[in-house]
Amino acid sequence: MKIITYNINGIRSAIKKGLFDWIEDHDYDVICLQETKAHSGSVPVLLLDSIGYHHCWHSAKRKGYSGVATFSKIKPHHFECGMGLEKYDVEGRILRTDFANFSVINCYIPNGSASQIRHNFKLEFLKDFSRWVKKIREEQPRVIVVGDFNIAQTLLDVPQTIADTNPSGFRPDERLWLQQWLDEGLVDSFRNQNPDGRSFTWWPPNNPTRTDRGAWRIDYQFVSPPLQSSIHYVSHLKEIFYSDHCPVLLEFDEN
Repeated sequence: MKIITYNINGIRSAIKKGLFDWIEDHDYDVICLQETKAHSGSVPVLLLDSIGYHHCWHSAKRKGYSGVATFSKIKPHHFECGMGLEKYDVEGRILRTDFANFSVINCYIPNGSASQIRHNFKLEFLKDFSRWVKKIREEQPRVIVVGDFNIAQTLLDVPQTIADTNPSGFRPDERLWLQQWLDEGLVDSFRNQNPDGRSFTWWPPNNPTRTDRGAWRIDYQFVSPPLQSSIHYVSHLKEIFYSDHCPVLLEFDEN
């Protein structure tokens, strides 16, 4: 089973660059996109249908903002948009899809860098998100939580020059939340396979060659403990340039 998570930073622009051709060529089982910035009605979804993907969308109420979408070769038997909390759900940040023996939660965590108000909003979101995922894990222990978390955990995930500025995304309160998230049993699949690996998933516009300068690792595929031993391979696909992020690929045994 191959799962992709990818902050696409505008799906219509990515489609023009060849996103759907890339998807068709690689035949991934589940593809989770964040920051689609579109409603399904404005996207040529017939192309997805033609290459065999079912698709679920959770778009923001505000046009051209946020949004997540999950494409899958297997039709999910259940899906949910949002956490049932209006102040978050209007921003189109959460999409749950349930398959036969596991659930995928596709999420786009708020970016708190715009202001202290948004940083505080992000912390509230994280607290409520943890509670919501915990309830899901009680009914389905085999859970994969993927997406853009807008948090780097350690100096393996962000350069020292950025860490020194104490930016939103690397503040102590966010990193404490992420550590608590891990302490509750969610396994960082990339770090599980690469305990000392220094690799990134987002680069600023002034770094088109994707060196370490200004880069962050903020895109994750977390798995619950029953799936940890099933992980085969995790990779950052840095050669894929449809966005300022790169896709993260997880391969695991679904049985």
